[in-house]
Amino acid sequence: MSKKTLAFCVSFLVASSAFFGTAAMSRDARDEDQERARIAFENGEILPIMDILTRALELLPGDVVEVELKFEDEYISYEIDILTATGRVREVELDARTGAIIEISN
Repeated sequence: MSKKTLAFCVSFLVASSAFFGTAAMSRDARDEDQERARIAFENGEILPIMDILTRALELLPGDVVEVELKFEDEYISYEIDILTATGRVREVELDARTGAIIEISN
């Protein structure tokens, strides 16, 4: 997958999660989130989404139902909601720069 395609995927996922997660979020805020994600990816500040999803599914097998890229004060993280085989949705939070586990919800 090309760098351009991955950047689009990250932007799309951020925009989708922002749109569906916060219906009241303005179009300008969504556009700003997309641009921030694109710049972070192009600058090598975050891993490609496919790397993150592979890591998340190794930790918690199942179906990915939501991905959110979060810009915190001290780090950037991906929060991935996974529907497990038991029918339960669990969340994996991974450091966007390294792929290291931040938290896995029960």
